[in-house]
Amino acid sequence: MIYSLLGKIAEKTLDRVVVVCGGVGYEVHVPASVSAVLPPVGAEAQLYTYMNITENDISLFGFADVESRRTFLMLTGVSGVGPKAGLAILSVLTPDRIALAISAGDHKAFTAASGVGPKLAQRIVLELKDKVGKGLAEGGITLSEVAGAAAASPQGTAAAIAALTSLGYSQSEAALAIAKLDASLPVEELVRGALQAMAGRLK
Repeated sequence: MIYSLLGKIAEKTLDRVVVVCGGVGYEVHVPASVSAVLPPVGAEAQLYTYMNITENDISLFGFADVESRRTFLMLTGVSGVGPKAGLAILSVLTPDRIALAISAGDHKAFTAASGVGPKLAQRIVLELKDKVGKGLAEGGITLSEVAGAAAASPQGTAAAIAALTSLGYSQSEAALAIAKLDASLPVEELVRGALQAMAGRLK
C-alpha cells in the first residue's frame, strides 16, 4: 500500500495531480481544496495517499495531511459513499467541519458536495455519529455541547449564527463557536468572538 508520495509536481488540475517520485509519475486524484494549496508545477510536494483497488481499476487518492486522509477513509466506509463522493465532500468541507456537522446532526452541510443528496447525507450522519463523537470527546468537546449549541435559540445568538453561516460556515460549526461565548453580548461581538475562535481552531 502506498501511504505517501514525496516528489515534484509534473501536472496539476482541479481534481488530479501527477507527482514524480524516483522517475515514476503517479497520477493522484485529489479534492479541489488540496489542489488549491499545492505548490506550482515543478515544485516538490508531499501527499498522503490511499490506494483504491477494484476489479477494473487501481486509483490513488491524495490529501494534504493525515487527518484529511483519515476523514476520507471514514466517509468512504459509509454505504453508498464512494471515493468520488468522499473527494467531493472534502472539496467543500474541512475535516473539522465534517466532524462538527456529523455530531450536530447537520446533514444539510453535506449536500453542498457534488453528488451527495439528502438521503446519502442523512446516512453519513447516522452511521458516523458515534465514531465522530468519540473523536470529539478525545479533543475535549462533548456531544451534548455540540447538540446544545446547534439548538441555540436566543435571538442574539440566532442572529450571530445566521451571520456566520452567510460567511460560509456550517450551522453546526457556527453554533458551537457561539455557544462558547456570553449570550448576552451584542450580535457584533458574538460574531467577532466566534470568528476569532474558529480561526484558531481551523488553523
